[in-house]
Amino acid sequence: MSFGQGGPDSGWDPWKPQSQQQSWSGGGDAPDWAALAEASEARAKRRRLLFICGGALATVAVAAAVAVAVVSADGTGSASDQPSSQLPSTAGLPSATATAPSFAPTSAPPPLDPKDFIASAKKDTAPLGPDVLFPGTQLTMNETVYKKGPTADTRTCSGAAQQSLPPLLTANGCTRMIRVTYTKGDIAVTVGVAVFDTEAQATATKSQADTKSNIRSLSGGGVDPFCTGQICRSTTNSYGRYAYFTLAGFTSGKDVTEQDTAVFRAGDDLARFTFDQIHRRGQAQASAAATR
Repeated sequence: MSFGQGGPDSGWDPWKPQSQQQSWSGGGDAPDWAALAEASEARAKRRRLLFICGGALATVAVAAAVAVAVVSADGTGSASDQPSSQLPSTAGLPSATATAPSFAPTSAPPPLDPKDFIASAKKDTAPLGPDVLFPGTQLTMNETVYKKGPTADTRTCSGAAQQSLPPLLTANGCTRMIRVTYTKGDIAVTVGVAVFDTEAQATATKSQADTKSNIRSLSGGGVDPFCTGQICRSTTNSYGRYAYFTLAGFTSGKDVTEQDTAVFRAGDDLARFTFDQIHRRGQAQASAAATR
């Protein structure tokens, strides 16, 4: 062994910490420091390149893992790779409304019919009288004002009727007769409302009446007698358990002719008002029953 010589097999690497550097003294060639520096720089470049490539590969791997996780969470990863023949048919797919809550069908009850409450005495229990059916001191129909005159209310229906009407009222079971007179100038109209227990009785009275089935005119309280022997115009009708009549004429005692359109119009106005009042009676009771 020679000391002071450094050869290829000396075992020392300036970049290896565990290698031992031999001392140089005296003769022999000096180390090539430039070559050693170039080798060191080359190794440093290789390490940086490896580090950069490793970081890029790691980034790609993380991105791929995140993409796989997103696809898996969405539930479409496996199905999107399958051919269409392997997907469930339309019938096999879950319905969009399969899990929707269902509710029992509901519907509002039909409104109560006002006529049901005036068709029989059992349901028609509201107060009744001349001032109930014919309130106030006057009424206006089609811009025509009629003044209210005397009223009457009797349980003996035949006494408030004349000619062929009394036996019809008795036979069909009339229980009450309400009368009121309205005037306009020298025209007077008496309205009579016959009350029955059932709609069938009132309808029968209407159908059996003839041109001589009239009520008695009602005078007094400033209204002169009328239609006591003169020709007058009369009407007959029924609604629910009520039959209603009108008798219209002149307080002057003049006969009514076909040319006296004002008398016809007055009788029609009062007949219409009576119908409306009976219908309102049914409406009020139907409304009250609906809120109970």
